[in-house]
Amino acid sequence: QVQLQESGPGLVKPSQTLSLTCTVSGGHITTAYYYWNWIRQPPGKALEWMGAIDYSGSTLYTPSLKSRISISRDLYDNQFTLHLSSVTPEDTAVYYCVGDARPVADRTRGTWGQGTQVTVSS
Repeated sequence: QVQLQESGPGLVKPSQTLSLTCTVSGGHITTAYYYWNWIRQPPGKALEWMGAIDYSGSTLYTPSLKSRISISRDLYDNQFTLHLSSVTPEDTAVYYCVGDARPVADRTRGTWGQGTQVTVSS
């Protein structure tokens, strides 16, 4: 059974880079045709799909974040990492890592981490 766990700082200062790591257990991130997604939910708002890295290492990003986001992976530790630069308070959200056969934000599908709260504040 695949499980995902997010880790990273809960508080980031404006203009800094946010980095969150997702550790995957019970399956490998090179599993064919699988996407490893980052999804966030700001307070009072809907889920937002941010981007994904697929089983081959190819990345997809939502256009609105493309200039600030990158996703990388570590095959040895079976992890994938989100980097979001130049953060503002609008980046405050609960961040989830999700394994799915599609690059989507859909609570009814995929395997979700428990989520981690990130607050951007000075």
